[in-house]
Amino acid sequence: MKIAVECEPLAAGRGRSVAPGYLARRELAYGNDWSVWDVICSGGPHNRGFEEQHSQVCIAIVVGGSFQYRSSAGRELMTPGSLLLGSPGQYFECGHEHGMGDHCISFAYEPRYFDEVATEAGVPSRSAPFAALRVPPVRELSRLVARACAALAESNCRASVRNSSVVASKSGKRARNQLERRKVSTASVTEWEAIGLELAAQSLEIANRGGPNEGRSLAAEARVTRIIRLIEARPDSNHDLGALAGEAKLSRYHFLRVFQQLTGLTPHRYIVRARLRRAATRLMLESARVLDIALDSGFGDVSNFNHAFYAEFRVSPRSFRKNARLGGVAQCGLAAATKADKRDALAPLG
Repeated sequence: MKIAVECEPLAAGRGRSVAPGYLARRELAYGNDWSVWDVICSGGPHNRGFEEQHSQVCIAIVVGGSFQYRSSAGRELMTPGSLLLGSPGQYFECGHEHGMGDHCISFAYEPRYFDEVATEAGVPSRSAPFAALRVPPVRELSRLVARACAALAESNCRASVRNSSVVASKSGKRARNQLERRKVSTASVTEWEAIGLELAAQSLEIANRGGPNEGRSLAAEARVTRIIRLIEARPDSNHDLGALAGEAKLSRYHFLRVFQQLTGLTPHRYIVRARLRRAATRLMLESARVLDIALDSGFGDVSNFNHAFYAEFRVSPRSFRKNARLGGVAQCGLAAATKADKRDALAPLG
């Protein structure tokens, strides 16, 4: 069974309709002093931004689209795989000057809870949690981002099942159904809390290594943003540097420099990471063969995919899938492996 894992803006809302220029928020889970939300924004170049203020510590995983994130600390371009960082009391503004919409998984933490996580993780405390506005899509976060995308897909799958189910007429069946829903809900909260704790600790460690980017050309930013959206729409396509620079109407040198400044990665590294992030999510959600996922993701052969995957996640694709299943991740809609998949499991991983 193939489950769509492309986290495109609006499309990933699984049936939610968001009018142009509006924000839709759905609570995925919550606990004592933390919560996590599925946030879809349909704003575009014609929608005027407005100033907002973070009331809690905020870490948002961008899973689709792109937008500008501004505060007194600077300005950052938010792209898929990156993290938006917000400190309590911080004023900010988000804008979509160069494209329509974005999709985020947003974690909110009460300051006391967040300080406790920082202490437990051994990260030095600060007056404001973050020295930066953004964490780029770095390797250290690849596994966690893929895990969050899989958890979101599971949540959407469960919501779809609940909405389409018929309520049983017999009280015994109704009670059992309620019990099953409660078990699923508890498992979901536990998984989201674990993701949130790891995300908080890793974000603190990575973000406080440096400050925000400054001094960029807004025209160059607009051109590179177009390219980022093009890559995210089809990460499996053959995107060579010359073609991307030509599409951006920039020299190869200027394009390479601006792209790396905006995203924190070279175009090649960004493309590979986007492919691997999507492939990892599919491995957790689907029973498709590793070979098929590798080819669908834009890798020419399974050996190249295995090598890149291991370099990114420090584990083979099959072990990654096995660990996800043993950990209870992404069970919704996951079919049993086919005989061909089992035969393929005997092949060398490279």
